[in-house]
Amino acid sequence: MTAMRSLLSLLAAPLLMSAAAPPAKPALWPAKPALWKVADADTTIYLFGTVHILKPDTVWFQGPVAQAFSASDLLVLEMVDPPPAEADAIMMRHAVDPDGPPLTIKIGPKNAARFRTLMGSLGINPDTLEAMDPWFVATLASLLPLQKLGYNPDIGVDKTLAKAARSVGKPVLGLETMAQQIAYFDTLPEPDQITMLQETLEEAPKIDQLAGEMTRDWASGRTDDLARLMNKNLDTSPRLSRVLLTDRNQRWADWIAQRLATPGTVFVAVGAAHLAGPESVQTRLAKRKLKVVRIN
Repeated sequence: MTAMRSLLSLLAAPLLMSAAAPPAKPALWPAKPALWKVADADTTIYLFGTVHILKPDTVWFQGPVAQAFSASDLLVLEMVDPPPAEADAIMMRHAVDPDGPPLTIKIGPKNAARFRTLMGSLGINPDTLEAMDPWFVATLASLLPLQKLGYNPDIGVDKTLAKAARSVGKPVLGLETMAQQIAYFDTLPEPDQITMLQETLEEAPKIDQLAGEMTRDWASGRTDDLARLMNKNLDTSPRLSRVLLTDRNQRWADWIAQRLATPGTVFVAVGAAHLAGPESVQTRLAKRKLKVVRIN
């Protein structure tokens, strides 16, 4: 899994909460993303893979997905967004390295040149990021170009579901906190962070193609194709893959298995990469002898 694929698929949208969103466009593209169900005698848990940032021409909240959401008593997301001031405080606590050398010294001249070129194309003064950790700059370098292309976190699946739940008084629970998610990156050794930034800068020219392929596979319910795309070059970043993907899948499968002991209907929505491939949440549940059925 390259750094770009990791960041696009596994990081929720808090890093972009303060960014300006492009104007909305008419919704034109009907999507049919995959939906699963695991159930026992008195509990039903729906599993839905999300895309955290979308273009406004994608229609997905309909059909079986909307029906399952309406039937659920509880919405469970990867993370519930904290208030903006709290989010900013968490970010600055983890993303700044005030005592280390400047970013461009850490990453070397070749990466520094790419970094300055990309930030300049985004209208960002690269000098303002010299005190930031490489993981944070890698995140900006992968997400901000998407906004420039018309992708919008405010209409991403997670935020749309949360808004819909709150509008009808449906409780919303987070499997993780923002501080936990940020810590996944911040606790990576600095060489791994630098590698993540380098890979992100190298892939930046392909961001439109990569995001388009991922979105099309998700919108078409092609989970096998999505898994192949997400797992490409998996061996090149084993630590990042373990921290962001496999360990979390294990914890979330544990949570789902335990939640089956409580009656009710739950709609669990997590990044689509977690519900695709051989290390998926469904695979972890199957190892517990729990039957997961795709219902669309």
